[in-house]
Amino acid sequence: MRWFRGEAPSDPIPRTCCTVVDTSASLEDRTQQRGRAAHELDLPRFLQPDDVTCGPTCLKKVYNFYGLTLEVEQVVGEIDRNEDGGTLAVFLGVSALQRGFGARIFSYDLRIFDPSWAALPMRELAEKVHRRIPHLRTATGIRTATAYLRFLELGGELCFKELTAQLLREILDRDHPVLAGLSATHLYRMPRERHDAGTHELVDDDVAGDPVGHFVVIVGYEQWGRRFSVRDPSAHVPLSEDGRQVVDAQRLINSILLGDLTYDAVLLEVWPGVGAEEEGPS
Repeated sequence: MRWFRGEAPSDPIPRTCCTVVDTSASLEDRTQQRGRAAHELDLPRFLQPDDVTCGPTCLKKVYNFYGLTLEVEQVVGEIDRNEDGGTLAVFLGVSALQRGFGARIFSYDLRIFDPSWAALPMRELAEKVHRRIPHLRTATGIRTATAYLRFLELGGELCFKELTAQLLREILDRDHPVLAGLSATHLYRMPRERHDAGTHELVDDDVAGDPVGHFVVIVGYEQWGRRFSVRDPSAHVPLSEDGRQVVDAQRLINSILLGDLTYDAVLLEVWPGVGAEEEGPS
């Protein structure tokens, strides 16, 4: 299930960016809220072909939801990947934009983005990211920041909203599935894993292992957002025959934020754009 982990901006820089920081309502507002008690998008079971293609497999399934059918090998071939074969949400977003879809990333990556940048105009935000690159200490960080610049150049939106159940509900109420990069170790309370040099497999090892990052698709909620349903592409999803998990909202949110340990604490929202090959729900 493991995934891991981007030159100066060039014109045109996209003119729109989501920079609202606080989406939480007051207690009085929340008690007066009305809306759906539950909502579920129709994404049947889907499986990733190997341990490092959870991201492309999830993106393929979102394409399917909107009426675009592609082989997973084609989606994988269009996405920038790392030495281990894994990828990042920003690379998935770049690939979706290049196919004519709209894409919005909600990032909680403090390695790249400073909290004080949240209200910056788009061009200034891109310039800040560009200036940040020489100060990043790893090749992964540099590639990631450069990919964010490419994402912005292509018209992608960056959002800095608080990660709340209400935010997840808002996206799902637009009938948009939510790709989430998170910690599978925390979500499923599984042992950490390590790479076995002899068998080249990942094995459970709570002492010598590392946290496992993963991509899933959030497809619905119930009890007004107290619980969310998740579709997981792994064949080894615990306690589920169809890959569907119903997860407490707080544990899901914590798992997404803890994805920072494996370099992606992020939500990716994709929807059909003017240039998309097929259109479905909007």
